[in-house]
Amino acid sequence: MRKYLLKRLAFMILVLLGVSIITFVVSHVVPGSPVAMWVGPKPNQEQLDIAIKELGLDQPIWIQYFSYVGNLLQGDLGLSLRTHRKVSEELGRRWGATFELVTISMLIALLIGIPMGILSATKKDQPLDHVSRGISISGVAMPVFWLGMILQMLFHGSLGWLPLQGRVDSMAMIDYPLQKISGFFLFDSLITGNWPIFISSVMHLILPALTLSLASLAVVTRMSRSSMLEVLKEEYIQTSIAYGVSQRTILFRYALKNALIPTLTVVAISYGVMLGGSFLVESIFDWPGLGRFAILSIETNDFPAIMGVTTLFALTFVVLNLLVDFIYFIIDPRIKTPGK
Repeated sequence: MRKYLLKRLAFMILVLLGVSIITFVVSHVVPGSPVAMWVGPKPNQEQLDIAIKELGLDQPIWIQYFSYVGNLLQGDLGLSLRTHRKVSEELGRRWGATFELVTISMLIALLIGIPMGILSATKKDQPLDHVSRGISISGVAMPVFWLGMILQMLFHGSLGWLPLQGRVDSMAMIDYPLQKISGFFLFDSLITGNWPIFISSVMHLILPALTLSLASLAVVTRMSRSSMLEVLKEEYIQTSIAYGVSQRTILFRYALKNALIPTLTVVAISYGVMLGGSFLVESIFDWPGLGRFAILSIETNDFPAIMGVTTLFALTFVVLNLLVDFIYFIIDPRIKTPGK
């Protein structure tokens, strides 16, 4: 166990190192002048020269990178060139919004996708199976930005049921101030009993969460179906059927655990894909998270902010995959040691 954990931690460090190198190089070679943004409008040459020295841009790029890594190891992500604030503070203000949106979207995909995949496997080639496969194909093929705008026009423009954009109603936040504990509005409002903010947060979360979850819902459904079909062909399942064991027991006690293992792998990958997909969804729904912050940073070539967002997303992805590996060990007792 210890040897496996050390190996995975070493792999995580290599992944983060590779991501940081690629992002750092790309953000420094793309067209644009971060110096001009740092000093403000209409700078003179002397101000530009001072800014170049302050930002360390007069050094070779490899020296700039090692300087950045040294500061990163001390917890310093640098200053945002656009906002002139610490990148860590900017990320801290926004990470809760993004991870709340992505987590709720993933829960929707799991709560709907896994049961739908199981039913589709048990009703193979029947109408329910065809409907499930149709939804899966549509979910993968449908562009996120198009789906988001369609949902806005339908549920806000035509029906008026749900708000158009934002994370919470501004007037509700003024009338019922939220005590921020975790950064997740749903959790904070729930445990503090702030029901107006809780209801407003749920209403604002529905459309972006549905938009973001559809593609992952399709993948989870397809993987659950294919995994369940493979497990149902196993000899121990056929023996249980021959002995007259109830279908509910066979599906949820014997088959589901083995079918969940490949599904969990897809879930970990889908969560990372959702983090990338949140960029578009947050822009469409004016969601105040890391996605919008990253887009503005890319547009202005704010490379410290770009590096901060990328590092946070990469760290989240590798940690989640490590957790999934240990969940394998819990679900399947045949796996005595992770990695074997």
